[in-house]
Amino acid sequence: MPTKFSKYNFNYKYMQQYHILWADDEIDLLKPHILFLKSKGYDITPVNSGIEALQRCQVENFDLVFLDENMPGMTGLETLSQIKTLKPTLPVVMITKSEEEHIMEDAIGSKIADYLIKPLNPNQILLSAKKILENKRLVAQKTTLNYQQEFRNLSLTLSDRLNHEEWADAYKKLIFWELEIDQSDSKQMQEVLEMQKAEANSYFCKFVMENYEQWISEPKSDRPLLSHQLMKKKVFPLLESVEPVFFILIDNLRFDQWKTLEPTLNEYFSIEEESTYYSILPTTTEFSRNAIFSGLLPADMEKYHPELWVNEDEEQSKNANEDKFLAQQLKKNKIDVKFSYHKILNLQQGKQLAENLSNLMGNKLNIIVYNFVDMLSHARTDMAMIRELASDESAYRSLTKSWFLHSPLFEIMQKLAEKKVKVVITTDHGTIRVQKPYKIVGDRETNTNLRYKAGRNLSFEEKGIFFTRKPERFGLPRRNISTTYVFTIENQFLAYPNNYNYYVNYYKDTFQHGGLSLEEMIIPYIELKPR
Repeated sequence: MPTKFSKYNFNYKYMQQYHILWADDEIDLLKPHILFLKSKGYDITPVNSGIEALQRCQVENFDLVFLDENMPGMTGLETLSQIKTLKPTLPVVMITKSEEEHIMEDAIGSKIADYLIKPLNPNQILLSAKKILENKRLVAQKTTLNYQQEFRNLSLTLSDRLNHEEWADAYKKLIFWELEIDQSDSKQMQEVLEMQKAEANSYFCKFVMENYEQWISEPKSDRPLLSHQLMKKKVFPLLESVEPVFFILIDNLRFDQWKTLEPTLNEYFSIEEESTYYSILPTTTEFSRNAIFSGLLPADMEKYHPELWVNEDEEQSKNANEDKFLAQQLKKNKIDVKFSYHKILNLQQGKQLAENLSNLMGNKLNIIVYNFVDMLSHARTDMAMIRELASDESAYRSLTKSWFLHSPLFEIMQKLAEKKVKVVITTDHGTIRVQKPYKIVGDRETNTNLRYKAGRNLSFEEKGIFFTRKPERFGLPRRNISTTYVFTIENQFLAYPNNYNYYVNYYKDTFQHGGLSLEEMIIPYIELKPR
């Protein structure tokens, strides 16, 4: 079967010439090792002392230093300190006859790249050099070969008629390879993966378009866990435990962004469950997050709680009543517990919550809604600097991680890790980087979202888009008798014909939400336990 890999030439046979400085007062005895490394393509500069090693480092550029710890005059540790002052990023391998713990600790504390104990053998030295100098190339080569094999398997899988669980698994595999390829820095592989993700999104959107109405109108159908079922199915059962439950909803957090944060949180928590659920449509805060806290579809929220539901054409905040919706859902399920609700919209609010976290331990359920990722996605649209910082998917993930590591939320997580609690991390919907404009015309009452529109006078080409003129079948409120909902699919965004070119250039390649895509609909649900 032909694959898209055939157009690319992945050639990793070339190895650059690496220059190694080797300092040892018995360097002549190491000549066989030096000749062995030279036969493997390395250029070796041998010196007899720490002083000579420093002199060489001042006038020459090296890729790696092998440094004997026990040299007369300036010791290896003293030489190491001087080298790190002179060239902080130059990797140094400490070599010693001693196995004394304090020497190892001093060397490791000085940020050595490796630690070897004499007597040495040639392969030991070669492995250390390869691990330090060629790790990225070797990982990239292995990643390429593995993805080539998985590419074919995924292509065959995506062309099958998958169910909602299989789609979640396929999406997780795509994310796994996306993160692996991120580490390899192979632009060619990134292009291949982007094409495969686009193909997957095309099939996935067709799957949702064929099944979404049934998921909503037939509760007993084979459907995924949806937004309005999340609390009852996943969170409320946790309230039976002795420990308080902290439910942390990070707005707009995609599954790939979660996987970027996971290694950091793994230091503090063990993961008891890592799964996904599906956001309802539209994949926006107004609909999906209100559905989480109310346990109802939007049409039922409007019907049964008109005092809490806010339509998009109304001025007030659309998510101002989440705590009240939650109280109603708890009451409906006959759950009588003390709970708190905190929405964090800025840095100061986050700091205050971190300072007062101990006051929440008396509550059985603590809801924390953290809006930063949502603000980041919108800021990327509006601010030139953020657009530069988050220029693609990889940069967007990196920016999310950087924010998290310096945010009050990380401080909150660290404090929770010291207590006996259960922690849930999830989101209400994801985002997708939009690229293809789709023309639509609406009146002044039409909402401004780029991924979906709702109105009575919408004009659009019906091919290649998802829409309904019967909102109740999608569990959506009907504003008037002719209300139509239009949802973009894949990486489309809706654009008005007026000033079309400016509009398209301004919003193309921004992260948006509201429509159908793997990124927006299949979202993380994580249960954590402090280590």
